[in-house]
Amino acid sequence: MKKIDIDEGNQPFQLNKKALRLPRQVESDPRAQQLLRILTTKTRLLWQGGEIEVPVAALRPELATALRNALGANQVVRSLESAERRLATEERGLNLVDRQSVVPRGVRVSRLMVMADDGAERFYRQVERLLLRHGPRVLAVRLEVDADTLGELVFGPGRRARLLLLDHKEAVSGVLLSMAKPLPVA
Repeated sequence: MKKIDIDEGNQPFQLNKKALRLPRQVESDPRAQQLLRILTTKTRLLWQGGEIEVPVAALRPELATALRNALGANQVVRSLESAERRLATEERGLNLVDRQSVVPRGVRVSRLMVMADDGAERFYRQVERLLLRHGPRVLAVRLEVDADTLGELVFGPGRRARLLLLDHKEAVSGVLLSMAKPLPVA
């Protein structure tokens, strides 16, 4: 999912369109190539001294709806601390399965972190640490919205949300596809 150009020295990790393996449901959708362009064209470092560039997206109505649908299906983990615990638990389970399996597991995005754009540097450093640890199975998207707006759109008035982790492939696929333009109706 992330590459580094060795000739450039200490350049940030960048999303690599060829190496980014999205959920199968997304890859089989006619909007997959459009979504790949969206995810790899407008990116930004998580923090000024960071190593990882993440996609930056606007919070369109379709994306807000997809996030609310994921919440309604109980497929959203709220907060950095809760996301960290969930990913660590999943990592332990995956390691157990890997030890017992003779077939190597594929590396594909199965979790999505959606972040507000008004966090402190410390927050984004912690997100970067999680992304480096959990590698290609976790993709992060930074929304051009503050935590108050994100929280209100997903959880209701007066609620804040700086980070949401979508922890089911269906929710990840739905949110990612909501970032692409809808297909024309025939």
